[in-house]
Amino acid sequence: LKNLGFSYPVSRVTVNLAPAHVRKTGPVYDLPIFLALLCACGQAPMAAPGMAFLGELSLDGEIRPCNGILPMLLRAREEGIGTVFIPYGNKTEAGVVNGVDVFPVRNIGEVIRHISGEERIAPCYTPVSQLATYDETLDFADVKGQEDAKRALEIAAAGGHNCIMVGPPGTGKSMLAKRLPSILPEMSFDEELETTKIYSIAGELPPDVQLITKRPKTRPFRIFRDFSPLQT
Repeated sequence: LKNLGFSYPVSRVTVNLAPAHVRKTGPVYDLPIFLALLCACGQAPMAAPGMAFLGELSLDGEIRPCNGILPMLLRAREEGIGTVFIPYGNKTEAGVVNGVDVFPVRNIGEVIRHISGEERIAPCYTPVSQLATYDETLDFADVKGQEDAKRALEIAAAGGHNCIMVGPPGTGKSMLAKRLPSILPEMSFDEELETTKIYSIAGELPPDVQLITKRPKTRPFRIFRDFSPLQT
């Protein structure tokens, strides 16, 4: 507040994050708390009903990107919120959400000028383009031999079944698992959104990616067993 030329209130400040039973983590609450404080002190105009604000604040008023912006925007649309301000760094992933006016902002000044009507920001919405995240050179057709294992994976892929591969190291489990996505059907738009939401929450969504349109590579894991002799 002081770095941006605002005065901090001399009274006590209570921030109520309701409902209490909903877990709240991360810095995404920085921006709404800051604006609520300014509005309560009369140093900024009140936001219109149906507006939401998301973003982390630096000490100089810059609004930094946060994880999970895409699922938050989708939930805001479900709740009937028509306007959402987000960090500029999350602009790319936010572009796939229609039905909501999404305003990417770089700093606090842009938010206040937009709310007061001094300088309007253009909402972001861009058509879904390209965007794949796994190496398409890992093709199932490149596997030589392994007929039984390939047949099992083909059946699993065709029927949407789970599959577990058990065997000693070097028998091709990881090699097959990494190539499985190349024989899976194309994702629907809902599946693309669901996958992108997971990447967004995990912070794994590349900055230039709007939507994950290819199925991610299967990540095999190892189970370590204890083969110590049993006591009689």
